[in-house]
Amino acid sequence: MYFVDSPEYNLRLRTPFRPPKTTLKEIHDAVPKHLLRPNPTRATLYVVRDITLASFLFKAASSIAYWESIDYYGLVTSSRVKLTLRVSLWMSYWILQGLVFAGIFCLGHDAGHGSLYKHKPLNNLVGFLLHTFLLIPYFSWRATHHAHHKATASMERDENYVPYTRSKYNLPDEQTVKKFDYSEAFEETPLATVYRLFIQQFFGWWIYLSINLMGGVSHPPGTNHFNPNSTLFKPHHRKPSSPISKSALTSSPPGNSIIISDISLALMLCILYQVGWDFVSKFYLIPYFFLNHWIVMFTFLHHSDPTIPHYRKNAWTFLRGAAATVDRPLLGWAGRFFFHNISHDHVAHHFFLSAPFFNGPQITKVLKLVLSEDYNYDPTPSFYALWRSFTKCIFVEEDGDIIFYKDKNGKAARQLAEDAFVDKLED
Repeated sequence: MYFVDSPEYNLRLRTPFRPPKTTLKEIHDAVPKHLLRPNPTRATLYVVRDITLASFLFKAASSIAYWESIDYYGLVTSSRVKLTLRVSLWMSYWILQGLVFAGIFCLGHDAGHGSLYKHKPLNNLVGFLLHTFLLIPYFSWRATHHAHHKATASMERDENYVPYTRSKYNLPDEQTVKKFDYSEAFEETPLATVYRLFIQQFFGWWIYLSINLMGGVSHPPGTNHFNPNSTLFKPHHRKPSSPISKSALTSSPPGNSIIISDISLALMLCILYQVGWDFVSKFYLIPYFFLNHWIVMFTFLHHSDPTIPHYRKNAWTFLRGAAATVDRPLLGWAGRFFFHNISHDHVAHHFFLSAPFFNGPQITKVLKLVLSEDYNYDPTPSFYALWRSFTKCIFVEEDGDIIFYKDKNGKAARQLAEDAFVDKLED
């Protein structure tokens, strides 16, 4: 049951793809407007909740040595059992704190979209502080993330998880390629695949920030989120402006925002250095690796699926791009609790960027009715879905206006319907 494709996924496999014909007006008219407005009090409670959870877990973990020193109040004296308890307690802390860190990331992400508060300065302040704590360049990533939302699933303009093309692997064209060519390019041992997946999950976030791996195709090699002159950013992200009190917290985004992000990360690293390696390695670094895993997992699964299309400029529209993502019940109720609906209601997020995450379930109900068969949901067990996408979403063809991922044998899981309307419709 943990390694089986869901009925919804299998239905998409069997159904030739046709682009959505619903209009943006129909979607926006269907969603009650009160669901789109921020609720500052409720948002603040979520922020306080996650900070409190992180603090409680830190306090509990800092007490492990004391509990062991008093033999857990005399209940445990065996050194072997105490070792087992110590490892179990630390593992529990690392996993739970990683989940809480991921929730803090999601809140900073939502602040960047302006969905927590009614005022941009407050959203920027909260998002900046939360993301800086997690060593995330808030203003830098916010800029590219907004670009991603403006061009989701566009081969030319998207900034996240843009598929590699056939030529990236030096494969012959589709007419002359041999089975041997695919084997030479992609054949590897299961252990090697697991290793690559491990690197993606626990280091992929910083690899993306540092060298733009799987980012926008229009940027030169070496592009990163820390260079103010990077092609990732527009002139208004780096032009001289007023002091931070008048720029970083009052504009959207501020001038010199890339430099502000870099300075904030340097200051956070200085704080961690002063605290000391022993503390940082146990209480911060290991949960941080789990945070990296969750960020990569839910973002990768939002946009990398064998049944979901990508578009080239002749066929892309905002509506088609927004619909080209997948809702997944990642971790079930725990995913809703810790990740603030980021996976359960991601389609709704792409259509309504500034809608509070806690209204996501109601908005999703409406979208299911309006989009009908064009709404993508997949309850396939998420870790199996991760493996499936990692091993089957390999490359796309050089041509075609609407394209699907192909696997290591050059086979696409889904086909475009012969009568599909490829030309753009008015959104």
